[in-house]
Amino acid sequence: MPLRSTPDDAFDAVPDYDYPVSYQSVGEPDMAYVDVDGDGPETFLCLHGEPTWGFLYRKFVPRLSDRGRVVIPDAVGFGRSDKYTDPEEYSFQLHYEAFERFIEALDLTEITLICQDWGGILGLTLAANHPERFARLVPMNTGIPTGDQEMPPAWEEFRAFVENTEELPVDMLIQNATATELSDDVLAAYEAPFPDPELLAGARAWPDMVPRKGGGDGAEMTREAAGKLGEWEKPAFVLFSDADPITRENRDPLREHLPTASEQPDVWVEDAMHFLQEDAGEEIADRIVAFVDRT
Repeated sequence: MPLRSTPDDAFDAVPDYDYPVSYQSVGEPDMAYVDVDGDGPETFLCLHGEPTWGFLYRKFVPRLSDRGRVVIPDAVGFGRSDKYTDPEEYSFQLHYEAFERFIEALDLTEITLICQDWGGILGLTLAANHPERFARLVPMNTGIPTGDQEMPPAWEEFRAFVENTEELPVDMLIQNATATELSDDVLAAYEAPFPDPELLAGARAWPDMVPRKGGGDGAEMTREAAGKLGEWEKPAFVLFSDADPITRENRDPLREHLPTASEQPDVWVEDAMHFLQEDAGEEIADRIVAFVDRT
């Protein structure tokens, strides 16, 4: 199982994310993470999705650290974490167990989970199975797919492109799913983890792994997790953007499925697309802090 890490100097020019980087073994690979010790008692765990890394949450850190610790891991295959070079090495189980080992190794408790895209699929499954470690949920532009749903045309086009294009332009994928015009240095930061094509194996594998009708991986686990989340009793704040063609339709079903979500404001993040952390990072961080303060 070939395993590589991106050279450290690939990240030298990354802007606004100069926090110390730590590493935690999660089996064979090491998972990289940023751990900012803030001024309050809270613990925020921020999980990214496809094809991003912890850099996506840089706008959240200053505000969230006013209330406590902010932990931002890079999934295996992404960011500064180790990467398998064969897409076949990736599975739902591998990613799930990596995050499970991560929160256990750091002994994270009373977690406010902030999750988007694949970070939500995995993070919500993790919270369902380890409710003793989680205090609140903030799912954003994500879902808990159980293997029964049809995927929207925009997602099918995205999956086919990621699987079949010879060169995977991560910067283009990020910009096309962001309402804001991103600067060259920000787009380069999203490309930084992948200085050569074989390091993109995890990014190529993730889209087709989504549990769905006729495909994907991990539906047994997500289906069981969805059942548990249907009885979730702790606070949940569903926070979606208004212009994401891939996950927008997931918002109301997820808000209805989590029993406590209706107790929180019924809001959309306006003028934002799939990567709402880029389009409205500071606004969302403020909303999350307000959610923590009122719960």
